[in-house]
Amino acid sequence: MRYAWLPMLKKPVPDTLQRPLDAAKFEARQIADPVCFALEPALGEGYRIEKAGDGYTVAGGETGVLYGAYALIRALSCGEALPEGVQRPYYPLRMINCWDNMDGSIERGYAGRSLWFEGDAFHYDPARIRQLGRMLASVGINVLCVNNVNVHWPAQQLIGDLLPDLAAFAGILRPFGVRLMVSVDFSMPLQCGLDTADPLDSRVQAWWKQRADAVYAAVPDLAGFLVKADSEHRPGPNAYGRDHAQGANMLARALAPHGGALVWRAFVYNCLQDWRDHSVDRPCAAYETYMPLDGSFDDNVILQIKNGPYDFQVREPESPLFFGLRHTPMGLEFQLAQEYTGQQIDLYAMPPLWREVTDAIGKDTVRAIAAVSNLGRDENWFGHPFAALNLFAFGLFAWDPDGDPAALIRCWARMTYALTADQEAALTDLLLGSRAVYERYTAPLGLCWMVRPDKHYGPSPYGYEFQAWGTYNRADRDAVGVDRSGRGTGYACQYPPELAERYADPEKCPENLLLFFHRLPYGFVMRDGRTLIQRIYDDHFEGAQQAEAMARTLEALELPEPDRSEAARRMEKQLINAREWRDVINTFFHRFSGAADEKGRVIYP
Repeated sequence: MRYAWLPMLKKPVPDTLQRPLDAAKFEARQIADPVCFALEPALGEGYRIEKAGDGYTVAGGETGVLYGAYALIRALSCGEALPEGVQRPYYPLRMINCWDNMDGSIERGYAGRSLWFEGDAFHYDPARIRQLGRMLASVGINVLCVNNVNVHWPAQQLIGDLLPDLAAFAGILRPFGVRLMVSVDFSMPLQCGLDTADPLDSRVQAWWKQRADAVYAAVPDLAGFLVKADSEHRPGPNAYGRDHAQGANMLARALAPHGGALVWRAFVYNCLQDWRDHSVDRPCAAYETYMPLDGSFDDNVILQIKNGPYDFQVREPESPLFFGLRHTPMGLEFQLAQEYTGQQIDLYAMPPLWREVTDAIGKDTVRAIAAVSNLGRDENWFGHPFAALNLFAFGLFAWDPDGDPAALIRCWARMTYALTADQEAALTDLLLGSRAVYERYTAPLGLCWMVRPDKHYGPSPYGYEFQAWGTYNRADRDAVGVDRSGRGTGYACQYPPELAERYADPEKCPENLLLFFHRLPYGFVMRDGRTLIQRIYDDHFEGAQQAEAMARTLEALELPEPDRSEAARRMEKQLINAREWRDVINTFFHRFSGAADEKGRVIYP
């Protein structure tokens, strides 16, 4: 069995561990000098590390001492100074959302089948799940949502007949401070004898209270429920004329006596839109749904909002809900699974994205942070060996959102591979720049959804243009993009005045979002003097060239096998993808604009 980053993960984890302190003592055996632990319950998940003679003392709460042990190992492995003073996680809920189905498939999974489901039942190797708990704890992740937000039968039975199995699974992860969360089906009362799922019906309220009581009797430390409602054909309160606060609060009140959270996803929009109707703009939907409800949600409801208003696109502005909601607990949702960003084939290191988002919205805006899992049953857990970086860095970022993206990447590289200083720097630079390269050869300037429908890998600039999903670029012979200013759909007006003014003016709008907010002619002059069409051509040619340079850098690295061969194999696919994007998108816009490339490069007729 191979593991993702830490050399210590190669050591089997005994099944005798019962609590985080046991795990911390086990991990301390990986350190050459003696380590002693001091339980200080008031520190909770926090810890303090001190040099003590020829060894170290780690003080913390029950889980904090485990996080402290991992922080000590990380500092020693990376040759870094010990953290000073008490270290506490910035966000109390740091969650991985797993879109695993009980048949063993994973929606948008790119690393093999589910690690714990198969054949409509729990099916797993306990030793590997212990390693999973160890992996998550090593970077401070404390919640694992086990099933797909699109709840498919028999996942409803995770809080029914399968409760004993859920409890056994929770028991394996508990020594690592990892609590479970379950995605639930809002309409489940209809499947269990009631004739309604109306959240204001007293019978429905009593049914959910009884379910919550039973669940917590089996799994007393369950983190709570996760719900996707009234979105993409999922059932929800709107079917009964109720709003989302009424639906969420009903479930939250069933969880509240047990200390559970109700995570309610804000991914709500009309997925049956008429492409002919230019008055409806999908990015407007979440703000229009939830701003009128600000202040209506119970305190143990967390409104989980995707980082952008669309759906984890290569480049989006931050959701305006983060700036608008003032009286609603919010969570921030990212996607580690590279659905639109290369599917764990093309390189795409995510730490720069996360830092951009939290810097823009303010890290205090949210109380929780979550990411859609990129885990799977592949031997190396992630498909691409470098995709491990994104889970590793996400956990550390959720602990400290002020973390430097380059430092996170460098730390992962150092803990994963024994490279020379020059090679480590080359790998760090390769990964740090990978997002910009992918953006150039796929969708620069804020263009979204030019991907092959359903698969979401590879170029198809009109693939979604005439479908019902509200995902349009409106390209024609004259112009491209959607006018989202006050003169257009009005989406830019959802932001605070200073941001709204910036986004609504093409002369002030960030160029990497220009075509997200504006519809512009191909002759529009960019700030560097190039025309829009020339910028599109240049970005796609340069992106493909940069991908080729990445391949040369990768080939020169002395990575161990099998990572070297697997990374090279996937890089070959990435090069094919980059060239395909370059040629398809350039030809698409050349046919509309009729403009030649000023540099005389090949654009296919």
